[in-house]
Amino acid sequence: MDSMLCDELLQEIISRLVSESSASPAPSSSASSVSLVSKRWLRLYRTSRTSLSLRFAPDNSTIQSLLSLLSNYPFLSSLPLLFSSDPTLTITNSTNTAFNDHLLFIVSTSCSKLKHLRFLAGPISHSSLLSLSTTSALLTSLTIVLSRPLFFNWVAYFSSLKELSIYVSDFDGAGDEFYSNSQSGLYLNQETDAELGLESLYLSGIKRDDSGLGWLWRSCKKLKKLQLKNCEGIGDGGSFLSFIRCLNVLQELELRTCRSIVDGVLIRLAENCESLNSLLVYDGGSREGFLHFINNCRCNLQKLDLRLPLDLNNDHLLAIAVNFRGLSTLRLRSCCLVTGEGLKALGIAMSSGLLKELALINCDVVERESGLLATLGQHLKQLGKLDLSHNESLLDKEFISMLVSCNNLVELRLRGCKGLTSLAILSRFKSCKRLENVDIIHCCGIEAEAIEFFVLNSPRLRRMQVEESKVSDVARTWASHKLIEVVASFMN
Repeated sequence: MDSMLCDELLQEIISRLVSESSASPAPSSSASSVSLVSKRWLRLYRTSRTSLSLRFAPDNSTIQSLLSLLSNYPFLSSLPLLFSSDPTLTITNSTNTAFNDHLLFIVSTSCSKLKHLRFLAGPISHSSLLSLSTTSALLTSLTIVLSRPLFFNWVAYFSSLKELSIYVSDFDGAGDEFYSNSQSGLYLNQETDAELGLESLYLSGIKRDDSGLGWLWRSCKKLKKLQLKNCEGIGDGGSFLSFIRCLNVLQELELRTCRSIVDGVLIRLAENCESLNSLLVYDGGSREGFLHFINNCRCNLQKLDLRLPLDLNNDHLLAIAVNFRGLSTLRLRSCCLVTGEGLKALGIAMSSGLLKELALINCDVVERESGLLATLGQHLKQLGKLDLSHNESLLDKEFISMLVSCNNLVELRLRGCKGLTSLAILSRFKSCKRLENVDIIHCCGIEAEAIEFFVLNSPRLRRMQVEESKVSDVARTWASHKLIEVVASFMN
């Protein structure tokens, strides 16, 4: 049979296996197993791979190993490469720019078809990025680490780039060749604006006095999504006005641990942006600044995701209930100052049925106020997704009282709800018959017998996350027959 299959036909079969495996959150072993059949199958398997994820030890043998490895995968379009499992550690400690530039050169010359590159091995020079733009013209997504001083006009040379993510290292790169050449006019002048095609931008580690950002803001005229993390500013003095103009067409904004700039950004956002439909704010800001945004925002916000333990209270929830009645997704995490009064008012305001996703993660008010979940369930009957993860003291009675009303749930997340028992999961069959995705990892009171019964009696279930020890042989067999993906996790 092997001799009857020509390379083209066999490669098509392998490509489909690889494609199906890559699309699954828990890839099957069938795709990688074909590489064990023979050297021919191994060669065709490698040429069929379009995605590869690599993690290396930062030593001299890496260069030769990477060169040899990539030569076997000529059609890669996606490549994440890093040295550490923690990108933050990589960014802080890997400061050998020349070594990183060499690695990037190998990647760019070996993978001419790359469209998505995550290069987190450490800081790279601006001159190496210019070289990358000539060898990787197809790049649409790029993630890199840069050191100061910052320059961004190299972005103009990536004509296909749509998504850019930059982690800023504290390593001083003042000796960068690009810095010297840019003064000689060999590269785009920082004063000359460009028409960048960027639609998504992620920046981490920007400081208040970082220069060069003004050019980036002025040149991002098509930006739809902006993510800022651990940022103390948005650039030096001349950057602010350019940044405000950038907000005009923004649709999605994420602010993570940016306390010093949150208020200013939200105020300007309320004044200048009418197209925003998604906002995420984690760990930062003031109560007054966020309240001002809610009351004065002119956009039709669809998604709101907040983790503000000490800054979010009932005043904000009441304002959201009045001004954001069109929300389809509301996610609240660790809202310590919120009471049942605020959440009930919110539930009443959202009872029109537009709210499809609700998350109350690690919110002690869920455990503290009896009857709250039942009230929310009665007003939010159209919910499709519910996330009550990490409410450790949540009891069966409170949880079941909400599920009685939520007949349209397709996704349920209860990760870390240690107070729930098997009764909670068995009661689901009386109401939530449309469930497709369930996460019950670290729910100590839910036992293996309940998991087995759950798998056998869930007609629409397609994915379940649970501990390995709770999945019996019967449950695993039935899950296979019913095409249910069981994502088993080992207990820590």
